[in-house]
Amino acid sequence: MTNLDLYAKAEHLLGIEEATEALYDLYRSELSDYEVKTLLDVGCGRGGFMQRMQSDGVECKGIDLSQVMIEECKLKGLNAQCIDVSEETGKYDAVVSIFDVLNFMDKDSLTKFLDAIAQRLNDDGVFIADINTLYGFSDVAEGTMSNDKGDEFLNVDAVFENNELHTTLTLFEKQEGGCYTKYQDTIVQHFHKIQFFQKLSGLKLVDKQTFSLYDTEDKTLLIFKRR
Repeated sequence: MTNLDLYAKAEHLLGIEEATEALYDLYRSELSDYEVKTLLDVGCGRGGFMQRMQSDGVECKGIDLSQVMIEECKLKGLNAQCIDVSEETGKYDAVVSIFDVLNFMDKDSLTKFLDAIAQRLNDDGVFIADINTLYGFSDVAEGTMSNDKGDEFLNVDAVFENNELHTTLTLFEKQEGGCYTKYQDTIVQHFHKIQFFQKLSGLKLVDKQTFSLYDTEDKTLLIFKRR
């Protein structure tokens, strides 16, 4: 099991449903300013945002590196593939990466990712993504939490240092007979300064909005157009 698949198994225990819905509302509102007929959701998760956009008449496709997430999308009848964005060949009016997707990459990987995003946009296309602020990492994300549902127990331990957040997920699942299966892995997220996004070759940062998702100014929304 990859760490992304472990995250998928544990996501319902993290208590992020309200924050996810708030982000969906924000993205949907921002996209209403553009003429969007086709959309690519990179890091689509279980497809909740695609379902919303399809209800607005937008043709959507989702890609994610977690096979667990993609299978759930397919069960909902959504167009989704477990591929990297560099393998995607379509062109879209809008591309989105919702809830920290960019923070899961170091600068080299992120540069390649954003170059690939630029290639997926139509000439007038828009790319929207959100990142954690430094405060969001050091004062909001860092720390420990646990959730005990009886047949499932999750412990999260997050440490932020040297501009990296290392989050160790430990999940126990109760099996038939009363025994528990333990899953554990560490996910690394990277803090990126705004200046990095202002120097991209394929994308132009046209707007940025710092906002509060969990706490005071813990997130920044980035809006790009093709150069």
